[in-house]
Amino acid sequence: MERYLITGMSCAACAARVEKAARSVKGVRDCSVSLLTNSMSADGDFSQESLIKAIGQAGYGAARLGGNISDKSSKKGKRQNSISMRQQEEMLADRETPALKRRLACSIIFLSMLMYISMGNMMFGWPIPAFIECSHISMGLAQMLLAIAVIAINQKIFINGTKALIRLSPNMDSLVALGAGASFAYSTAMMFIMSSSQASGNAEAAQKAMESLYFEGAAMITALITLGKMLESITKGKTTSAIRNLIRLAPKTANVIIDGKEKNIPAEELNEGDIFAVRPGESIPADGIVIEGMSSADESMLTGESMPVSKYTGSNVIAATINQSGFIKCRATRVGEDTALSQIIQLVGDAAATKAPIAKAADKISGIFVPAVIIIAAITIAAWLAAGHDFGFALSRGIAVLVISCPCALGLATPTAIMTGSGIGAKNGILFKTSAILETAGKIQSIALDKTGTITKGKPEITDIIASAPSGNASKDLLSAAMALEAKSEHPLAKAVLEYCKKMDIQALEAENFKAIAGSGLYAESGGRKIYGGSIKFVRNYAEIPAEMLAKAEELAGQGKTPVAFAEERHFLGLMAAADAIKPDSAQAIKELQAMGIKTIMLTGDNERTAKAIGSQAGADEIIYEVMPSAKADIISGLQKKGLAAMAGDGINDAPALAKADIGIALCTGTDIAMDAADIVLMNSRLTDICAAIRLSRMVLRNIHENLFWAFFYNIMLIPVAAGAYYKAFGWALSPVIAAAAMSLSSVCVVMNALRLNLKDIHKTEKKASISYGNNKIEENKGKTEELKMTKTFKVSGMMCAHCEMHVKKAVEAIPGVEEAAASHEKGELSVKMSKEIPAEEIRKAVSDAGYDFIG
Repeated sequence: MERYLITGMSCAACAARVEKAARSVKGVRDCSVSLLTNSMSADGDFSQESLIKAIGQAGYGAARLGGNISDKSSKKGKRQNSISMRQQEEMLADRETPALKRRLACSIIFLSMLMYISMGNMMFGWPIPAFIECSHISMGLAQMLLAIAVIAINQKIFINGTKALIRLSPNMDSLVALGAGASFAYSTAMMFIMSSSQASGNAEAAQKAMESLYFEGAAMITALITLGKMLESITKGKTTSAIRNLIRLAPKTANVIIDGKEKNIPAEELNEGDIFAVRPGESIPADGIVIEGMSSADESMLTGESMPVSKYTGSNVIAATINQSGFIKCRATRVGEDTALSQIIQLVGDAAATKAPIAKAADKISGIFVPAVIIIAAITIAAWLAAGHDFGFALSRGIAVLVISCPCALGLATPTAIMTGSGIGAKNGILFKTSAILETAGKIQSIALDKTGTITKGKPEITDIIASAPSGNASKDLLSAAMALEAKSEHPLAKAVLEYCKKMDIQALEAENFKAIAGSGLYAESGGRKIYGGSIKFVRNYAEIPAEMLAKAEELAGQGKTPVAFAEERHFLGLMAAADAIKPDSAQAIKELQAMGIKTIMLTGDNERTAKAIGSQAGADEIIYEVMPSAKADIISGLQKKGLAAMAGDGINDAPALAKADIGIALCTGTDIAMDAADIVLMNSRLTDICAAIRLSRMVLRNIHENLFWAFFYNIMLIPVAAGAYYKAFGWALSPVIAAAAMSLSSVCVVMNALRLNLKDIHKTEKKASISYGNNKIEENKGKTEELKMTKTFKVSGMMCAHCEMHVKKAVEAIPGVEEAAASHEKGELSVKMSKEIPAEEIRKAVSDAGYDFIG
């Protein structure tokens, strides 16, 4: 799908004309025009020259932006060459506001002079030059010349509007040109009548003609339209600010290391595999992996997380994030348009370029709205003339109908909300690939959640330590033996054991004659003594295991954990249990989904006992275990028979189900294949972000409904008022000037309503309130909100370097309930994110035990 920059559009009718012209080109299968970003995406086998020519013949300009966006011809297209950040910024650049400000400033100067003469002198007797005041002809001529000046300054409105009329495809500018032009033409005719009356000596007729001049009306309408366009342009710019801010984050330079020496080069010249250095305070130039040094990075601009993320050898770094404390060297893994930042910008841009289903009805209405208004205005003039009113009154009613009926509000109702919602999602690490997905996500009725890596962390970790005796030495003996054995093992559980022992600062025993008995356990010798580790069955061959320990192992297995036994000679040391633990926010996320009226299903290939143990901890409505990868898509098909179904996963084996689901949700920690197949990508890989995405979708859809309602309501209510339907009953007559002001404000109100979304917190839960989407009654949250997590900051002294920070971090993160900790030796601070309230005394003890002073 190719993307084009479109120039000359002024309203929703323009967008409809461009889309119609594009669809008329042979080979164009589909296209979508965005008035908000002045862009068009077109799909199919067509000639680029033919497309640009067709749009030109329709009266608009088109220029292809290099590269393609995602191929949406299939539901899950793989990304092709993406549009560069420079082109993306070009597409979103605010070209209109500066020009409109200049036009408005010049218009105000001449309009002020015109209003001074037409109203100040005639109504209030303000003094004017004698050569103007000497006759009605002089005053009329001065007004005409000043009105011509205002019209000339804003000639673009009249040129575009007239061209559109000639092509029989009128737009908003056509309405304004007709209204202001008719007012000017009528006033000019009155000038000739006034001149003739004055020449014949009929002073009364000349005075009456003088009072019928509407030059100030023509100029005022034009100036007010320009004011409205400027306000609209400014507020439209705010809806795209999220993407522009992301683009500006892109690093400009990189310190690449060549032959052991640093060289500063432009960031776009960095190649995959290059080694680059980053000092404290510098922006990381590319996605990569740390190969030397320790530090922490501020990734809040991409993930929405305020907590600094520790970086050490083997850690991944993200382009455009800020290195905070230490000096690091990294190897570039993704550069240029392949970085996470570029992909985020691209996805948000794609969402803006596509069209939400709800926008199609508004587009159809906008396409026929302007011709209908012109007909209504003509009928209004004819009706008032037939009723016996003079031509000036009838013309004034017709002009009011023309200028108040701008379809801009209709055209902006959907894209402003979609763009604002996409920007909010991006700031919070939630990426919607299309606007249709942003609209649909809030309507899902069921969601299937993959267990491993989605509900759980995706890797085993030690959950329980049960030593043979309660003394501290017994636990230390158990861990020392375990570390000695597992240090030489390649079993998946070995890494979990080693990580736990390192966190507890356990020193491994020297092990010799190591042997791994496949499917059973491990054997080694240390200091002449034999040590064993493995399954209960294996260790019982060498040591007697107490009955209570056997019962405990059975209990742990029932909880979905894997018990590992250890023994030294004939002495049983104890048990360690490992499990793929659920993420801290999984249970909370599932609870929130259920509160929204969404059924939750956990899918896993694990056995029944493990699946039920994890499923009960997470609180899923339904648990389906021993599922083969190929069967996941079949399960999604079954869910779709009962309503819209979503799938969340992170692995290659989840890709078919993600593609099959109405909404596929991929975690960023997963595979590229899963992310390509999904419709929504969660940069923070948190299940609670699924709830936030659904909340955001519902907020956006509600906002679109509000915008469309007020746009329709505005026209339904004010067109009759402008036409004078209530004139005889109530004396209401809307002047063209007031109509122009009201029309200008209508578009601004729609955009401002969309910007209200920025005030919403998509991560907060609310009190229940019933909302219906189709046949699905959903329990949504409203009212006072509650924080899901808490972060506290403490003062700590004694830290001298990044190594000290890491030591404090590990000590505090070992406390149950601590999700993440970040220390800064420069600020002397410790930030702790908790999933539950933790007494400060526990944190004090952990910090003190690590060798540092806890101040409070």
